[in-house]
Amino acid sequence: MSGLFGVFSKQNCAEILFYGTDYHSHLGAERAGLAIFNSRIKRSIHNIGTSQFKSKFINELPGLKGSSGIGVISDLEPQPIVISASFGTFALVFNGLLANKRQLVKELMSVGKSFSEMSSGQINSVEVVGKLIASQDSVLEGIKYFFGKISGSASLLILTKEGIYAVRDKLGRTPLVIAKKGRSLAVASENSAFANLGFCPVRELFPGETVLLTKSGLQEKISGRKREKICAFLWIYGGFPASSYNGQSVELVRERCGENLARADDIKADLVTGVPDSGIAHALGYAKVSGIPYRRPLVKYTAGYGRSYTPPLQEIRDRVAKMKLIPIREVIEGKRIIVCDDSIVRGTQLKNQGVKKLWQSGAKEIHVRIACPPLMFPCRYCLSTRTRKELATRRALAKLIGRRITDQEAKNYLDDESSDYQQMVSLLSQELGVTSLKFQTVTDMVSAISLPKKRLCLECWLGKNNE
Repeated sequence: MSGLFGVFSKQNCAEILFYGTDYHSHLGAERAGLAIFNSRIKRSIHNIGTSQFKSKFINELPGLKGSSGIGVISDLEPQPIVISASFGTFALVFNGLLANKRQLVKELMSVGKSFSEMSSGQINSVEVVGKLIASQDSVLEGIKYFFGKISGSASLLILTKEGIYAVRDKLGRTPLVIAKKGRSLAVASENSAFANLGFCPVRELFPGETVLLTKSGLQEKISGRKREKICAFLWIYGGFPASSYNGQSVELVRERCGENLARADDIKADLVTGVPDSGIAHALGYAKVSGIPYRRPLVKYTAGYGRSYTPPLQEIRDRVAKMKLIPIREVIEGKRIIVCDDSIVRGTQLKNQGVKKLWQSGAKEIHVRIACPPLMFPCRYCLSTRTRKELATRRALAKLIGRRITDQEAKNYLDDESSDYQQMVSLLSQELGVTSLKFQTVTDMVSAISLPKKRLCLECWLGKNNE
C-alpha cells in the first residue's frame, strides 16, 4: 500500500505538501517522492528504507516553490513519475496493484512504447499507469481508458498545469478524502493528515470518481458510484489510529474488535497487552471488557524503525521486528499474558520477535488473540501478501494434509465452528509456540467496523466472489 497527498493553494504549498505527505509514512517503507508545479513540474524521489521521510526531504524544502503539488509514501516503486503527453506534461502518484501488469506491458510494447523507470529489475507499475493515460487525447480520456484496461486496484493523483486530478479506485478499495482550508484544497489517503495542517475534511470521493482541484475550487469531472468494496484491513491494521473511513474511526473499530475478543473468551490471565503499535487499541478494548489490566511487557523503540509489515523482503521485515521490540522482564516474569495483535500474515514475526521474547523473559502462559479471522487468500489489490505460500494458514494446512491445497479446498476451513477450522487453529498455535490461540470471527469483525458486509472487501478471509 502507498499513501497519497496533494494540495492546491493560492500561495506556496511546499510546506503543506511536505508535512501532509509525511503524515502517510505508516503506509510505506521504501520510497517517497514529491512533485510541485510552478512554471513546470519539479520532482524529487528518495529511498526511505533506512531513514525517515523528513530527514531525506527537509533540506530540499526551501527550494520547493509552487501553488500545487503531490506527494507519496510508497511501499515499493519510485514515484512520482513525470510524463510528457500530447495533451501536456503531468506527474502521477499511484496506490494499488496492477494484477494484469504483464499483459499491459506486452500490449504497450506491441505498439512501440518503451519503459525507462525500472525498480529492482522490474518495470515500474506507475510508469505503466502513466503510459496508458498518456496514450489518449486528454487526461480524462486517459483515466477512463486506464480503468477499462486494468485488473486490480488503483487510486491516483495527477498533477497538471490546470490543477490536481484526484481519482479514487473504481470499487473504492482505498480511500481518498478532500479537505479545505480557506481557499486551499487538499486530498489525502488518510484524513488524519489534515488536523495539524488546519484543513477540514469536506468529503470522501465515491468509488471511480474523478475531481479536479483548481484555483476556482473543486470540480467534478467523472461521477462516481455508491457501490464500494473498501478494504476491511484498513481498520484492523493498515490505517492510522486517528483516521476514519466512511465515518468509522480506526481507533474505535480496533477497540471494538478487542471487546469482541474478550466477550468470546474465558481465559484467566494477569495482564493484557498489544503488539505495538497496531495491536494496542485491540488490547485496550479487550482489557476494558475483561477487567484484566492492560500493561506493556513489550515496548517499541520508535526512533528509526517503521512498520515491520510493509517492507517487501522477509529478511528486512524480520530485522525491523527484532530490533524495534524490547521486552521488560520485570513486567513479564511469572505472568499469564494475553497478547492482542491485528493479524497473523506470515507468522514469523509474532513467533520470533514477540512470543519468543516473552518466553525468554519468563512468561508463565501466553494466550494470543487476533483481531481478524485467519488470512486464507493473498490480496489482489495491494502488495501486502503476494503469494499463498507466504500465508501462515496455508503453510499450516499444507502440513495438516500433506500437500498444498487449492483455493476451493481452503474454503472448507472458513467455518469457525467446524472441526477443520479448529484443527487449523490448533496447528497454528503449535507453530507459534503459544499456550492458546483464538481469532475474531468474520461476523464480529464486520460488526466492529459497523458497515454493511456488502460494502467491505473481505477477500483475504473469504476468497474471491465470496460475500
